[in-house]
Amino acid sequence: MTQPTTIAELLAGVAAARPAFAAPGEPVLSHGELRRLCRETGAWLNQRGIGRNDRVAILLPNGPAMATAFVAIAQAATTAPLNPAYREDELDFYLGDLAARALIVAAGAETPARAVAARRGIPVLELTTLPDGAGRFTLSGEGPGSGGGQHGPAAADDVALVLHTSGTTARPKMVPLTQGNLVASARHIGRTLALTPADRCLNIMPLFHIHGLIGCVTASLAAGASVFCTPGFNALKFFAWLAEAGASWYSAVPTMHQAILARAERNREAMTGHPLRFIRSSSASLPPQVMAALEAAFGCPVIESYGMTEATHQMTSNPLPPAPRKPGSVGRGTDVRISIMDGAGTHLAAGERGEVVIQGPNVIRGYENNPEANASSFTDGWFRTGDQGFLDADGYLTLVGRIKELINRGGEKISPREIDEVLLTHPSVAEAVCFGVPHPTWGEEVAAAVVVSGPVSESDLLAFCRERLADFKRPKQIHITDAIPRTATGKIQRRLVAQAYSQKAS
Repeated sequence: MTQPTTIAELLAGVAAARPAFAAPGEPVLSHGELRRLCRETGAWLNQRGIGRNDRVAILLPNGPAMATAFVAIAQAATTAPLNPAYREDELDFYLGDLAARALIVAAGAETPARAVAARRGIPVLELTTLPDGAGRFTLSGEGPGSGGGQHGPAAADDVALVLHTSGTTARPKMVPLTQGNLVASARHIGRTLALTPADRCLNIMPLFHIHGLIGCVTASLAAGASVFCTPGFNALKFFAWLAEAGASWYSAVPTMHQAILARAERNREAMTGHPLRFIRSSSASLPPQVMAALEAAFGCPVIESYGMTEATHQMTSNPLPPAPRKPGSVGRGTDVRISIMDGAGTHLAAGERGEVVIQGPNVIRGYENNPEANASSFTDGWFRTGDQGFLDADGYLTLVGRIKELINRGGEKISPREIDEVLLTHPSVAEAVCFGVPHPTWGEEVAAAVVVSGPVSESDLLAFCRERLADFKRPKQIHITDAIPRTATGKIQRRLVAQAYSQKAS
């Protein structure tokens, strides 16, 4: 039997009656109904001049229609999901950079994207949800009409999904992911998590991001399983959704897990009445103490994985029991080759720190229209992730931090993540971020910012670090703040914090 190479082939073999999508208060959409919706959507787009490799920007709120729109459009054209919270200038940049052939918005939705599309001559297509199945929709509007890509189902090398990197340190880079990339990633995530048609994912991740699109939606559908699509993360509603969904797992970023944990004790009935098979964490570092607290609260294993957009999400993962999970490690390569490389391109031995590099069928061949980034990001066919880490003797990867975020104090390279984790062991620290600030003698000095959950002073925290860290590593200043800036998917924006406190000090 030949292996699937496109999303359409990936989903073709699932029993038609199996549930595919569910949502709060909505009837289930079956896999058979999803396949029909995909065929109808592809034909509708083709009739309006939109075909393979044409860019269709999707600006929809989280929920089942966003999920089905992505799955359906990706089989006939190229999807480009955008964050609905973007402002007009941001939308202008992304729609222009994408050279979008069409923009999909919710029918009647007021969004600055309409004005941007009008200025750029991009047709706006309206999506109307239907009541007869979670994610059922119709499209209306006039497409570009002519000059589009080839019609019919997408092929393995066609681009299915285009996303931009976060751009927190540079201009966002455009990441084109092919049908083959998506299929490979969905299948190896499914194998890692042992997904079966009996599983249901409670999706609380945003669907303009690779974690939700691939780690939750596509991996589930590929296994013949189903997804309960929420309107987005809401810690107050999480346990009610858990009960309604009958979910067997959920995936989230650490900040979401922490918010759920804060409400776990008062929702014990929901947890015991609807036990999970496992919990998954990705997209940012999971503090080991949070992992332990989640496992104690839910009574199931927590699986930490490591992913990035350029790898169509997952690269490594801790395995399910009975194989060992190693707190603090992001696990082993999952159908992806992992190595550690120095600056000269030499592969390093177990235990040696260097840059994490990857190879695999889920990894991009290159950024779009960015030869400079491609030249610096690939060495001998290996993609350089920009993360520093090391492999142990069992092949488990431990991340040290982003190479660009390492603090250089008089030649000593310090991992800010290590200091984050020490601060997070203090009972009154809820969030922590360490960073380097300019210093006249050392070049950089170590500082930190924390959000606290109890009475504690800066001097208390400095003393706490003094007992647990070598002198050159310990923060010399700790700022107590109300909030730490994060991306829309919960990643700490360490450089923004560093810039803010460096400016205050200058």
